[in-house]
Amino acid sequence: MAAAKKRGAKSGGVRFSEEPPAAGAPSHVHFDEKLHDSVVMVMPQDDGNFMVKVGFLKTQHRYEIVFTLPEVPALGKDVCPAPLPSPHLRITDITPAPEGGLKITCEYMAQQEGVLCEEVLLLSETNEDVCVKVKVHARVMDRHHGTPMLLEGVRCIGMELEYDSEQSDWQGFD
Repeated sequence: MAAAKKRGAKSGGVRFSEEPPAAGAPSHVHFDEKLHDSVVMVMPQDDGNFMVKVGFLKTQHRYEIVFTLPEVPALGKDVCPAPLPSPHLRITDITPAPEGGLKITCEYMAQQEGVLCEEVLLLSETNEDVCVKVKVHARVMDRHHGTPMLLEGVRCIGMELEYDSEQSDWQGFD
């Protein structure tokens, strides 16, 4: 009977070591310095342009997005955004990145729900025949469905409220 109790005690349980891990001992869970799911991803395309994935955003919110493009020798050092305005995405700053390439800062206004892709063009100020297209890809969720965890490089800088008659305190005069 003692043997049966011993076998029963082992079934269906989880056994943890009673010894605390030694100082400096490696843990069983390993994380990269920067998980690729937590940062804005810049992906070169086959045509020489770039796709920038900024993750989940929320409708009616304005975001600052900062990312670094790898060096594009044909663009040169003097780069500017094309004068073609995008109603939802605009570049606010372009500076040389300390590690090489270009640090791009832009503002994005998430207007509608869904998977959205906005484009901007970068132009060389020294070679008028050279331009690079940057597509900013975002998954935008409705403003009533929670708050997304923003990627590193994305920061909410404001929101645009729509008039919602159901939530208004305005009663009018009788």
